[in-house]
Amino acid sequence: MQSLVLFLFACSLAAAPAPVRVLIAYHSRTGNTEKMAAAIGEGAAAVVGVQVTLRKIAAVTNEEIVQADGIVLGTPVEWATLSAETKAFLDRIGQVLSKPAPPAFGEGRTAGVFCTAGTPSNGQELARLSAIAAFLALRFVIIGGVNDEGFGSLGPQAATAGKPPGPTARDLADARRFGERFARLTLQLRRQPLP
Repeated sequence: MQSLVLFLFACSLAAAPAPVRVLIAYHSRTGNTEKMAAAIGEGAAAVVGVQVTLRKIAAVTNEEIVQADGIVLGTPVEWATLSAETKAFLDRIGQVLSKPAPPAFGEGRTAGVFCTAGTPSNGQELARLSAIAAFLALRFVIIGGVNDEGFGSLGPQAATAGKPPGPTARDLADARRFGERFARLTLQLRRQPLP
C-alpha cells in the first residue's frame, strides 16, 4: 500500500507544471531601488505557480537569465536615464540570450521596468522607456503597471528625496500591485504560449 501511495505521489509531482520563473534584477546605490524591488517581489510571490528570484544585477547568473520566464528590471535614474550598471546588465541579457542559433532572445518572455529618482522631474519616464526599448529590441513582451487610480503606467517609480526620504507607502503599494500583475500575466502567457 505504501509503495502505491508513493507511486501516486510521484505521478502527481510529474504531472504538475513547472513553476514560472520571475527574475527581479535591480541596481541600487542608496537602498531605495532595493526597497521597491522587494515590494515587487512580495506582489509577484503572491501568485501561485510563480517562483521569484530577487537579485542585485551584479549577482545575477547567466543561468538565471536563461531560466527566467519574465524579467523585471529596476534602476536608479542617473542623468535622466538608466544607471551605467543597469545598461551593462541589459547588454548582458542580450549576449546571454543570443547564444542559441538562431537566437530567440526574449521570444515568449515578459519584461517590466521600475525606477527611483530623487525628485519627480529627474527623468523617470526616459529611463523606463530606454529599458523598455531595449527589451522590445530583444523581443520581450512588455508588461506595464496600473496605478491606484486604474490608469496604465510604464511601471512603478518613486521620487525618494521627500521627508522622510525613500519610497512612500503609496510607492511600495504600487510596486506590490505591479509585481502581482507582472507575475499573473507572465504565468498566463507562459502557460498558454502564443502560436
